[in-house]
Amino acid sequence: QVQLVESGGGLVQAGGSLRLSCAASGSIFSINGMGWYRQAPGKQRELVASITSGGSTNYADSVKGRFTISRDNAENTVYLQMNSLKPEDTAVYYCTYAYSYWGQGTQVTVSS
Repeated sequence: QVQLVESGGGLVQAGGSLRLSCAASGSIFSINGMGWYRQAPGKQRELVASITSGGSTNYADSVKGRFTISRDNAENTVYLQMNSLKPEDTAVYYCTYAYSYWGQGTQVTVSS
């Protein structure tokens, strides 16, 4: 089993920044892809950003140029730096490890 612990969510004004962290622990035998998804009320969960074991990244069009995903393989941790936040970024953000394990989610609220 793999456990994921997320942190860094909160309330911020539009235009502000937040940095999310997700630490993986447990039965980790190899480096796998990790990513961040989000789910707003009444909407489906959507991919925000992903990063492969080799460091290749992918972003949703809505966050390109504003969000940056990175990882520390030695610490099994993935980060999401979110800049120029907009009210439409308000959602619960979930971390995933190997797209098989999920964190509990962290709330991000952006006020206008």
